[in-house]
Amino acid sequence: MILERSLQRELAYTGSTVFLVLLTLVLTTMMIRIVGSAASGEIDLKDVVVLIGLTMIRYVSVMLMASLFSAILFVLTRWYRDSEMLIWLSCGVSLTRLIKPITMFSVPIIVLISFFSFVGWPWANEQSRLIRERFQQRDEILLLAPGQFCESTSKHRVFFVEKVGPSQKDIENIFVASTENGRVNILVSKTGYMEIHPNGDRFVVLKNGRRYDGELGQIDLRIMEFFSYGIKIQSEQLVDRPMTPGLSTATLLRARNNTNLAEFAWRASLPLTALNLMLLAIPLAYQNPRHGRTISLALGVFIYLTYSNLMNLVQAWIEQGKIAFMSGLLGLHLIILAITIFIFWLRVCNQLPLRRLLMRIKARR
Repeated sequence: MILERSLQRELAYTGSTVFLVLLTLVLTTMMIRIVGSAASGEIDLKDVVVLIGLTMIRYVSVMLMASLFSAILFVLTRWYRDSEMLIWLSCGVSLTRLIKPITMFSVPIIVLISFFSFVGWPWANEQSRLIRERFQQRDEILLLAPGQFCESTSKHRVFFVEKVGPSQKDIENIFVASTENGRVNILVSKTGYMEIHPNGDRFVVLKNGRRYDGELGQIDLRIMEFFSYGIKIQSEQLVDRPMTPGLSTATLLRARNNTNLAEFAWRASLPLTALNLMLLAIPLAYQNPRHGRTISLALGVFIYLTYSNLMNLVQAWIEQGKIAFMSGLLGLHLIILAITIFIFWLRVCNQLPLRRLLMRIKARR
């Protein structure tokens, strides 16, 4: 009981610390990326906080898996370095004895990883897609931001409005440039307003302005003055185009094809990978106090990155039809499990001479 309480207490403290560090790094990176997208006009500034939250939900399962693996590796490595593990081994505690308390600590985390992998990941992806597509398919009337040149969603019209009245309908100093069929049309006006017709069509009406009309690359230009000129606001309906990462897990299993099965295999791989890394960290944490302190940690980082890349590779192979679904889903994890059992066996065999020596010393006393 002393061993289990001590081990679980240190795992909880170290795991939470590592998770907070990873959360800070991912949050900072995502903030920079999403704010940059908002600055370039790809997303709405009002959606920045929501998109950051959805992005964090998408990566929670990966951060939990990395935190679990790192916590076990850090704690057991410190025990070896400070000779605490030697004390427990001399008391008859083997490496296999550590599996129970580590498993009890890890099971709730693996359950959370499964939840965010099968539920949180697709939900966050779908919500992010809807927010981005809703902004891309917004009405052109939303582009009338005072003091900014804004391009329409159809990429052929540019608006500039110097001032918008308090009612949000009256506008001043308007500039509109459009290109259609090789001709350039430029409209300028001092005043204007927005109106909605009974059939629902919306217009920006320019008052007392000029229109410049000509062909690209030609010097001839027609200038026309107008008293009133209406520009119809283009409005696109939101088209629902769900992507595979945003499909629910039940939908992936109902509509079985290579792409959906590859996505399901990746989601299922996260809790399986967490389970394998949990077991692998126990023998991998072995450290000789006379040797370098970073060997085990560097090896752990290398194994984690290699494992993650192999998961992505297997997902691509399933999607391309190069391997069967069940082989891709279980093959890699069974191989890693076999390697883990083999490393366990090597470590346990190395402990047997030490146990025999301690038993002989006790017998002589």
